[in-house]
Amino acid sequence: MRTITYEQQGPAAQVLRLQERPAPAAPTAGQVLVRVLARPVHPGDLAGVEGFPGLPQQRFATPQVPGLEGTGVVEALGEGVPGLVSGQRVAFFPVPGAWSELVTVPAELVVPVPHAVSAETAAVLLVNPITLLTLLRAVEDAGKGQPGPVVQTAAGSSIGKLVSAAALRHGFPLVNLVRSAAGARELRQRFPALPAISTSDADWRTQVRDAVGGSGAQVVLYAVGGSLTGDLTALLADGGTLISYGALGSGGTVLESLAPAPRELTVRGVSVGRWLLTRTPAERAEDVAFAIDLAETAPELFEVAGRYDLADFAEAVDHVRRPGKSGTVLLTGPAS
Repeated sequence: MRTITYEQQGPAAQVLRLQERPAPAAPTAGQVLVRVLARPVHPGDLAGVEGFPGLPQQRFATPQVPGLEGTGVVEALGEGVPGLVSGQRVAFFPVPGAWSELVTVPAELVVPVPHAVSAETAAVLLVNPITLLTLLRAVEDAGKGQPGPVVQTAAGSSIGKLVSAAALRHGFPLVNLVRSAAGARELRQRFPALPAISTSDADWRTQVRDAVGGSGAQVVLYAVGGSLTGDLTALLADGGTLISYGALGSGGTVLESLAPAPRELTVRGVSVGRWLLTRTPAERAEDVAFAIDLAETAPELFEVAGRYDLADFAEAVDHVRRPGKSGTVLLTGPAS
């Protein structure tokens, strides 16, 4: 079977390799062997390959396989796995090693894909909706029951568009930030009720202040990281919260320079990677049900930007970083 591996962290195009590996052993009790037909290239996947800002790059004793999410068909079942049959379409998360043609999955992490959900939507069925729920809970906690203005960066991303749809559905005020004027125009067309501002405008800070009102934003959802941190923190109201969930930008900001203490600001990080640790099985089932319902009722929110065979992973990585990308990039493979 084909598998993408890496032995040390570094630039993805340099450290990733396509290898032929033996197929996994037959699944044991409570396991499902899935033939993976498509898996997304999430920014978090690339961060795992390349290393996280502020942490040393790692070298591994055994090759690592990227990816935590994917969709495919059941190849084989271990004992004690009810409700699934060979050949059934499924999705899974979080399962390390998704960038492989076959992966062994704990049965409790396998999600049957409804007939109404397309193959492309199934490939991005779980991570983005679960991330949305994680962010909405963090916003609710920050608001302490009194929702105020929210500003989000990377509003043109897949997660950003989900947040915009949620803002309209739940009625909380949201200001969208993107990097380009073209991106701002596209967002205004798609979500005309929400302000969309480009940080390429010289007066973008003034535009945000006008949009959120005189007291400032209650929450900033921060997917960019880097040098914009100081500017965005200045747009928070005293007592506001900066919620970080990504690092798509460059540069850095010293925490002390943000003056969090005198303004009683909160800087909080959230990660979908902690979903298994922070949610009970019943709560996780509710989150998965939300994701399936969203996929069935609003499939346009599960946009795919491009599809690349596993062998073309370098082109897929390049597409992920392409300015103006709209949607998620998929790595695909043959059905047999």
